[in-house]
Amino acid sequence: MNTRLCTLIAAAAIGFASPTVSAQTVWDMPTGYAAANFHTENISQFAADVDKATAGKLKITVHPGGSLYKANEIKRAVQGGQAQIGEIIFGGYANENPLFGTDNVPFLATSYAEAKKLAASQKPAMETLLAKQGLKILFSVPWPPQGIFAAKPINSAADLKGVKWRAYSPQTSRIAELVGAQPVTIQAAELSQALATGAVAAFMTSGATGYDSKVWEQVKYFYDTQAWLPKNAVLVSQKAFDALDKPSQDALLKAAGEAEARGWKVSEEKTKFYLEQLTKNGMNVAAPSATLKAELKKVGDTMIGEWQKTAGAEGQAILDAYRK
Repeated sequence: MNTRLCTLIAAAAIGFASPTVSAQTVWDMPTGYAAANFHTENISQFAADVDKATAGKLKITVHPGGSLYKANEIKRAVQGGQAQIGEIIFGGYANENPLFGTDNVPFLATSYAEAKKLAASQKPAMETLLAKQGLKILFSVPWPPQGIFAAKPINSAADLKGVKWRAYSPQTSRIAELVGAQPVTIQAAELSQALATGAVAAFMTSGATGYDSKVWEQVKYFYDTQAWLPKNAVLVSQKAFDALDKPSQDALLKAAGEAEARGWKVSEEKTKFYLEQLTKNGMNVAAPSATLKAELKKVGDTMIGEWQKTAGAEGQAILDAYRK
């Protein structure tokens, strides 16, 4: 009799305990950037905030630096359910749909204020596009303005002819074509090695990527062209989001809103820091020459026109909202 009673008590204890054990949800979150990058630091804070707000019910494990999936594999991994959440750079998918490349159009939005206005104009179309792919945008954060890094001085577009140019998106490849450089697709995590082996000798990116990759070990010139402010976006599988209980969903969205506000603030604040660090490490940091600036403006005008044609009515609606 006592044995049977003990068995019933043990079974009841397991029954009560099992919902607690099964209640915890663990998500894998791949990112393409180093753990010390400000985007990744912001994401790590976001994950910690979600853990705290849900009392551990939802845990997000961050995998930085392309360690789980390479940067260009992350979107497909989230779409396919291999990861529940992940970080992408919008512009990397412009070949899939030109709307992804909105914030990579050169000289369309060149300041934080303009980038914020463009992001607001772009957001409804992006939400609709990603919803059709089973994805939901949680938040997006811009990189600092893009400039040109080069191994040799660049006084005009002619100095870029034939140069191996690192590209990370269709737009950066198109810039190379328009100035006569040779585009080579290299992800941020592979940039240091590409520079060391001579695979690339010039590229456009932010001071942040230059700092993270210690590019001063191979290149000595940075031209602060402030061409555009591309955004990284944190996407979640709609299926994974829908599987959460309502309090966890609310906590996730609240933490995402805070991460977006924090990320924009940190990005702008660190822009000056990154350029100072490039100078401190022996790089020549300067504004582009009048000639180079004028030539890049022509490249920008060409690419804005091309983007308008390919993006069609949706793209025009974004531009109209942005230019109001």
